[in-house]
Amino acid sequence: MSMLEKKDWITAEFNDDEENIIHRHQNKEYLFYQQVATGNIEAIKENINERHLLDKDGVGHLSKDPITNLKYHFVISVALITRVCTENGLEMEKAFRLSDFYIQKLDDINKTDDLISLHARMLLDFTRRMQFIREKASLSRPLSECLNYIYGHLKERITIEDLAEYSQNSTSHISRLFKDELGISASDYIRKAKLESAKNMLRYSDYSLIDIANYYSFASHSHFSMLFQKEYGITPKKYREKYYGLEWSGSDAHYIDNEDSV
Repeated sequence: MSMLEKKDWITAEFNDDEENIIHRHQNKEYLFYQQVATGNIEAIKENINERHLLDKDGVGHLSKDPITNLKYHFVISVALITRVCTENGLEMEKAFRLSDFYIQKLDDINKTDDLISLHARMLLDFTRRMQFIREKASLSRPLSECLNYIYGHLKERITIEDLAEYSQNSTSHISRLFKDELGISASDYIRKAKLESAKNMLRYSDYSLIDIANYYSFASHSHFSMLFQKEYGITPKKYREKYYGLEWSGSDAHYIDNEDSV
């Protein structure tokens, strides 16, 4: 450390003492990250609605600019969440790509409410992935293999024969596993997985409805629209009109609960 850096450090330490800055106990931080890692959706939604990213008590002052300060804390939060999630079963490459995705989104943000909304999206995204991992942990190995295949081939036409061949089981056995362990048929599960992913594309991409229908190998655009409306009670067109770009609207994170009900 140079003499100038030593001087700056002593000044910063003095200012922290003067302002009575004491960092919050790590147990509180640990609990929060464990809630993400264990897929505790309700606890994380509560954290989001309390807007904890804005807490000034117990957190470091990293920049004189308020938005930049929040961005630095956002990056720290993403980095720690990525680490704790990989330690608890999230695929490392997927976790790092997710982290990069949300950090890159910071470039387009210059308003506090937009940053809060992005933080909410990031938290729920990681938490839901961890919730899914925990749910899979209780599944039989053949069924877990089938789910891995489904999410790795969503854009393709997937049949129960594909799942049976991939998991080296009979089609009747695979059908029984879906019914017994998930309470749903294999074909219905595949359809729901495709629709859920298509819903994200409607909200977060500029692809046309036809392109999305083709991408996920639906029989036709009209067939996709019919299935989507049956599943969510709204047409794909109206869903996009209602929710496209909503996370950048400047509203607080409460919209998440509303959208989840769609």
